[in-house]
Amino acid sequence: MLKRKEFILGAAAGLLVAAAATAGGFVRWPGDDGLRLTPSSGVAGAPFAQPPGAPASFAAIFDQVAPAVVQIDVRTRIPRRRNYQIPGLPFEFRPDARPDGQTPEGEGEDEGQLAAGAGSGFFISPDGYIVTNNHVVENAEEIIVRLADNRELRARLVGRDESTDLAVIKVEGERFAYVSFEDSAEPRVGDWVIAVGNPFGLGGTATAGIVSAKSRDLRDQSSSAYVDYIQIDAAINTGNSGGPTFDVHGRVIGVNTAIYSPTGASVGIGFAIPADTAKTITGRLMRGEQIERGYLGVEIADLDPFREALGLPEGMQGALINGVTAGGPAQRGGLQPGDIVVSLDGRPVADSTDLTRRVGAARVGQALRLEVLRAGGRSTLTVRAARRPPETELNAARPDEGAGPDAPASPGVEAAGLILSPMTAQQRARYSIPAGVNGVVVTGVAQGGDRRFTPGMVIKRVGTAEARTVDQVAAEARRARSAGRDAIFLLVWTGAGDVSVAMDLPRER
Repeated sequence: MLKRKEFILGAAAGLLVAAAATAGGFVRWPGDDGLRLTPSSGVAGAPFAQPPGAPASFAAIFDQVAPAVVQIDVRTRIPRRRNYQIPGLPFEFRPDARPDGQTPEGEGEDEGQLAAGAGSGFFISPDGYIVTNNHVVENAEEIIVRLADNRELRARLVGRDESTDLAVIKVEGERFAYVSFEDSAEPRVGDWVIAVGNPFGLGGTATAGIVSAKSRDLRDQSSSAYVDYIQIDAAINTGNSGGPTFDVHGRVIGVNTAIYSPTGASVGIGFAIPADTAKTITGRLMRGEQIERGYLGVEIADLDPFREALGLPEGMQGALINGVTAGGPAQRGGLQPGDIVVSLDGRPVADSTDLTRRVGAARVGQALRLEVLRAGGRSTLTVRAARRPPETELNAARPDEGAGPDAPASPGVEAAGLILSPMTAQQRARYSIPAGVNGVVVTGVAQGGDRRFTPGMVIKRVGTAEARTVDQVAAEARRARSAGRDAIFLLVWTGAGDVSVAMDLPRER
């Protein structure tokens, strides 16, 4: 399969995400006229004059906010390491390094190892409530907060929300310096920002830049479908996770949570959870509330990549159902893979993110009316929303990648550039295809065929119909060519779950 670039999301120090450091006393914030910034007159003979509104220095802002930012050190239990037998080698291999950068500190008899990690956070109240990322404190057995004056305080977990990657912890004490979320005006693209945190364990570090973009939908499995991220170019690195990004008035506009990087270090593309989202979620966590979201039990995708392959008209909106969880609310309500959800409770569905957020906003037990397009016709289904399981539970339910080691090729029939075979008991055993997966088995790729396919994949749907025979795939390819289309739509089981594919047709020989 083609691999897209991935957003690198981290878990504390050793992963690629956001940071901080800190301490006590009240902070007095400047008003709109409290930090008077005047343009520089420039250097004699220089062609550049500082633009109006650009701060000559961020030092005053840093002095105001730094006492509220903390470093968070955690100890997390990780499973015991196992030895691995690598095919072709006569000995077992025991890895010594962890890819997430956590450092093993010792090993119990059965309970595994303790690993050290670090991230950032910031006080949002004078009585010790601190905001950070969920992935910084998730599964932590010990949380130590280091303040700007180097005091170390033990913290307890108050609450966390995996879906937005936010958490609240608390230390005992009072009169801590704290900062506030910006809730009166949204930052604009081009506004100055300053991030404070704990990159690479270097506490009390400030970086500055601008808001580069807003409403970023990262669209990867690790980031949240419930967050429109702010993109900033102030450098954030490993250990910046959970740290704040401030505006020039010292107000928190975002919680740093991720970077995009081909190198593993900052390249000027960082992402923060907006203040309005963070304030709402952390406020509920501080009140002891559980964050509940509606759940259908479906895997969904946008229509645009498959519009031509499905023969859909331009401008048509909706969300494509890739898969349906067995026994889940969607299956009980009659939703099927290949359905296109075009409206929810009478309002059009724009795309997969729109559907995810609107379902997530539903109350547990609420009846949702879904209008779906299926095999060219429209129908309305009623699905009762359930409570969305934790992200760790959902991820654990996804199948492991791979369709079986060293699966040999097997005979088949060429169709649409693929070598295909009907599903048989032999094919199921050869490629380790689960009993519930049915369709046409890919056993090879013909000359000019789509090289994203590998032996052992299963075509479950072709066009809008269930795939039962090789002839169906060939017939759909002929219909597409007759209609002037260069691709056909397939729903494919890959071993790591179902994916929708707009498969390019090979040139006719």
